[in-house]
Amino acid sequence: MNRSSIPERFESSRGSAEGRIRVLSFLCLSLFAIYSTYLLYMQTIRGGEYRNKATKISQQSNVIPSQRGEIYDRSYSVPFVLNTDSFAIDLVPAALPAEMRESVFARLATLLDMPIEDIRKRIPPTYYHLYQPIQILGSAPYATVTSLAERIDEFPGISWHSKPVRNYLETGSLSHVLGYVGDITKDELKLMYNQGYKSGDVIGKAGIEKQYDMSLRGRDGREFRTVDVKGKNIESEQGIIDPPVMGSNIVLTIDDTIQKLAEKALGSRMGSAIVIRPATGEILAMVSYPWYNPNSFSGAGAGDEYARLLADKNNPLLNRAVQSSYPPASTFKAILTTGIIEEKAFPQDKKVLCPGDMSYGDRVFNCWTKRPGHGWLDLKGGLENSCDVYYWTVGRDFLGIERIVSYAKDFGFGKATGIDLPGELEGFVPTPQWKERRFHEKWLGGDTMNLSIGQGDLLVTPLQLADMMAMIVNDGVIYQPHVLKDIRDPSTGAVVQSVPPKEIARSRISRETFETVREDLRGVITEGTAKFPVNTKAVQVAGKTGTAEVGLKDHWHSWFAAFGPYDAADPKDKVVVVVMVEASNPWEWWAPYATNIIFQGMFASQSYDQAVDTLGLRYLVPKQGRVE
Repeated sequence: MNRSSIPERFESSRGSAEGRIRVLSFLCLSLFAIYSTYLLYMQTIRGGEYRNKATKISQQSNVIPSQRGEIYDRSYSVPFVLNTDSFAIDLVPAALPAEMRESVFARLATLLDMPIEDIRKRIPPTYYHLYQPIQILGSAPYATVTSLAERIDEFPGISWHSKPVRNYLETGSLSHVLGYVGDITKDELKLMYNQGYKSGDVIGKAGIEKQYDMSLRGRDGREFRTVDVKGKNIESEQGIIDPPVMGSNIVLTIDDTIQKLAEKALGSRMGSAIVIRPATGEILAMVSYPWYNPNSFSGAGAGDEYARLLADKNNPLLNRAVQSSYPPASTFKAILTTGIIEEKAFPQDKKVLCPGDMSYGDRVFNCWTKRPGHGWLDLKGGLENSCDVYYWTVGRDFLGIERIVSYAKDFGFGKATGIDLPGELEGFVPTPQWKERRFHEKWLGGDTMNLSIGQGDLLVTPLQLADMMAMIVNDGVIYQPHVLKDIRDPSTGAVVQSVPPKEIARSRISRETFETVREDLRGVITEGTAKFPVNTKAVQVAGKTGTAEVGLKDHWHSWFAAFGPYDAADPKDKVVVVVMVEASNPWEWWAPYATNIIFQGMFASQSYDQAVDTLGLRYLVPKQGRVE
């Protein structure tokens, strides 16, 4: 090897390494310059954008509850439901020292009159590190908040904010129409989440509150604050506020004066009373007894009160006007009369002998209204005296089961009316096909006889019976019953939506037939079974009594379905009244007397007491059946 070449190779290798170092240094400086420039760009040029993003990420929103819309009577001058200022009590778990936690829980439970376990459930150990307020009680009175404020040092982490609650001014018979509100449940949230509902919302649970919840609920507002990762406020000033929007006001078709009159006329009897305007379907009064106090569903003891009402054997949560069905008894004879006349099934002037009973097969059927018998009766006399033998004979032997069923359905029996209240029953019209499917038995003549007088398996709601009478008044037309009159803007009172009359049934029965039926129903008052109990001189009334057997000795349902004024030429001037008193009350045949009082009060512009005194019924009032 040539020794002189070694230094040359060394110098060449050293030069190559220095070049690589210079290249590497240049790359490092370039990268540093690029990152420095980009960092400067982000801090100066786009700094505001990233600060806004960071703020949004760490922003916390608190709900500002909206006020539900208010509910009024048909005149928009008598409030039924308003909102009352109340307070929600909150606790920030992380602001409560660990050594004071149980003692504060105990003092808070005593002050708020609620079980300490309820507080522990709302503040589980997994929440102890949170600075986010957790609601302990949704509706606390002002006095409770005052007590908290006076002893605030004893309640670290406790705060409160305004939260309006429902104030039901009418806590009597209107409770079933109004309904009540409560916190949304998990099951309800699953069904309603896509409609904009969320956990913690207060929603309608029954009545108008439930039916028109979307209109009443309004829109919650929000307050936005910047917080740290634990949820603790990091800004002292007030956050951004999106104000709440109050829900729409609801105006009902209910007339407050008529409602109170019907409520007192029914008295403390399990049953119902309905006053409806047949020409429009407007419900002027709807009473169901027993009732409940909707205000009892707010506050700490709401759950216990609801459980108590559910366990009550008298079912006070049940709106008996639309959610209970009964045999219509002799009120059904109005439909039989219509069918007999329209079908010309039996001459109206031809008489049937009523000896007081009727044998069929191995059974003897007794005429309810007059056991010795009515003697010879034509159709008019049969309806006036509510003669079972007449309708047994003509219904079974001349009109026939198929036509009886057809007319019953034509009058709306067996299907819901579509009233804007939740939970309406459809009732039931039995048929030969149904009996064969259900019991594997043939329909017999005795079944037809039972159906002809509104007994057996036939079931109707009081509202369906009101629609039956409305069809007779309207010459074959039924308008959908409704309790909503209009929806109004809460600020201006302007009508946002109104409810026009909606025809739901139109019969082909002739006008002449209905005119004859109305005349015969008037005879029930002037000459027949209602001659003595319905003696008002303030208005001419036409109607039909009914007494339904329930299989218990000395217990019967008492019905009366009527309309007036009978002599009014325009159906718009008439009202239909239906009163139903259940057999669970002591028997006193009160339905026609209650109807008499309602008509007297409405058309003489009298209060309940004035109507009772005018009609000379004061001696009967102390005998009203009581439900203890």
